[in-house]
Amino acid sequence: MPPDRAWKPKAGMNKDSRAAEQDRAAGGRLARAVDIGKGRYARASIALRMYRSTRRIRAYLRWSQEGETRERYVGEVDATTRAANLAQAWSMARTAGYVTTEPLPPGSWASSPASRAVMAANKGRDTKPERLLRSALHRKGLRYRVSVRPIADLRRTADVVFTRARVAVFVDGCYWHGCPEHYRPSTKRAAFWQEKISGNQARDAETTAALEEHGWKVLRFWEHEDPLEAAELVSQAVRLRLEGTGDG
Repeated sequence: MPPDRAWKPKAGMNKDSRAAEQDRAAGGRLARAVDIGKGRYARASIALRMYRSTRRIRAYLRWSQEGETRERYVGEVDATTRAANLAQAWSMARTAGYVTTEPLPPGSWASSPASRAVMAANKGRDTKPERLLRSALHRKGLRYRVSVRPIADLRRTADVVFTRARVAVFVDGCYWHGCPEHYRPSTKRAAFWQEKISGNQARDAETTAALEEHGWKVLRFWEHEDPLEAAELVSQAVRLRLEGTGDG
């Protein structure tokens, strides 16, 4: 019998995390497109179902069209993890022609659908990783300011700021800030994008140095890091800083 981890989603996954899981398996949000005609596309997902009678996991493509949920059998998958089975199913659906990559809209400046999806997912503020961290901090009873300058005359904005403790927190996106674990250089306009990412990294270093020179504690986290673990580190830093200044 296939193990539960081969097909069941993790407990506690919400709508956003399920969508992110599908995006990763498909190779991007735009790669989850079903052509429904007249230049329109529906966003599809893969459902995994384990049939105990056959001890097999079957994959189904699901999407919404004209207010109804449509479903199409893709095939059987046999990997030992859900992530691998989803990726396998998306590959099968693509090979069979059931899904396609949604084309770029006219006039788009992105070099490819994949790069446009990355750009769209990287908002300037109130990103999902930022919101998750803020929620975890709030549950710890911490209060903070959001997207403000730690130093008024320094044109640098932190994602979360603890004014009394003088702690500035940044949640860095893996693409824009060149995460060593997840950043993948663009193959198109490579020099342009490398210069852009390198510039962001240099600016990050300058920001950290400038704030530290003014007595601030700077904490940086990658967007893929566990928000609960990050919140614990922030909480410890804030507590220590307040105890050190006698403001606790």
